[in-house]
Amino acid sequence: MSAEVADKTDGAAVPRTRSGREVVYRHSLTIRLSHWLNVLCIAILLMSGLAIFNAHPRLYWGPTGNEGDPAIMSIYYDEQLDGPPVGILQVGSRTFRTTGWLGVSTEADGILAGRAFPHWITLPTNGYLAEGRRWHFFFAWLFVLNGLTYLVYGFIARHFQRDITPTQLDFKRIGRVILDHLTFTRARGEEAKHYNVIQKLTYIVVIFILLPMMIMTGLSMSPGVDSAAPWLPEIFGGRQSARTVHFISASLIVLFVIVHVLEVIISGPINEMRSMITGWFAVRPERTKPDGSNS
Repeated sequence: MSAEVADKTDGAAVPRTRSGREVVYRHSLTIRLSHWLNVLCIAILLMSGLAIFNAHPRLYWGPTGNEGDPAIMSIYYDEQLDGPPVGILQVGSRTFRTTGWLGVSTEADGILAGRAFPHWITLPTNGYLAEGRRWHFFFAWLFVLNGLTYLVYGFIARHFQRDITPTQLDFKRIGRVILDHLTFTRARGEEAKHYNVIQKLTYIVVIFILLPMMIMTGLSMSPGVDSAAPWLPEIFGGRQSARTVHFISASLIVLFVIVHVLEVIISGPINEMRSMITGWFAVRPERTKPDGSNS
């Protein structure tokens, strides 16, 4: 489709699909490559991060955290005199039974085993801490390099200024955009060619707050970095506090990914996926009112 559209864009005619939808070039090659590399990195970082967390499934606040210290959150299992072990999630002073998905899960051989997160969502699945760290560190640096490339391109190509920065008109329409999201109404016409204000604000938070927080807290947990820059973990109140913030930031990114995927499904997965693979996006036309005008 892209070759056919490129020929049409050389003339005055508006490029369209066979069904008559207008086609726009939505994502550059750099944006698309960065996006898919992020997908790979985030998936492996999440799985290897959970494997690392399984080695000590507790979160503390402060410079240190040991087995007997009070934890903000912990995942463990209780052996039962009669019956299988029970998985427990403890948040503060409250406990929840989470057998089957946290604390206790079914291993590949069908046997119940005590493990904070189940084997099928961790990398490696065998629970080896050293191997999990190798996966995590390699893809963490790949993620950082990819992010820096994206940032440099974003400012040079004015991607952030043109596509991400909200305008006054965006803020005036924020109520309408929220209502559209709540009613699963898909954008049409000119609105579909640009990010809405909710998307823009979300991307700003993720790109300029959450991801830098992930990187800084990750570096704060490195003994080598701590020795060279002891002030870094102190920013977060200690190494264990940095670990907790790292876990919370990762959880928020997972939430962002889930919402992002749901939005893609609601907006039309074929069209959205095609735009992120080829760059070309088919715009849904405006609804026509009974009087013949567009809504």
